[in-house]
Amino acid sequence: MTESKGNMPLSSGSPYGETDFAKVDAHEITAAEYDELPEITDEMVARGVPGDGSDLPKRGRGRPPVENPKQQVTMRLDADLIAAMRASGPGWQVRANDVLRAQFRREDSDAA
Repeated sequence: MTESKGNMPLSSGSPYGETDFAKVDAHEITAAEYDELPEITDEMVARGVPGDGSDLPKRGRGRPPVENPKQQVTMRLDADLIAAMRASGPGWQVRANDVLRAQFRREDSDAA
């Protein structure tokens, strides 16, 4: 399993990585660089909202709550079964969930 980017150690030890701030500070912006910037149109200005953003709606952190959240479980499965599921590519856990659900629905309908 790969490490998340947030947990990866920085090679320079600096929280800013290996940015050369002296070079950035010494850079003088040329007229050609200004040409790369888009012109601000009247339409863009009309879409703007005055204020500092404090009145904008705040979003919560993370994913929104779901009606039926999944539960994490630990179960022991044969290694070849796990390898086959993982080899099927991204989304293998969702597909495994769907297969289990279909099996139990089939068993419920057979019992009825």
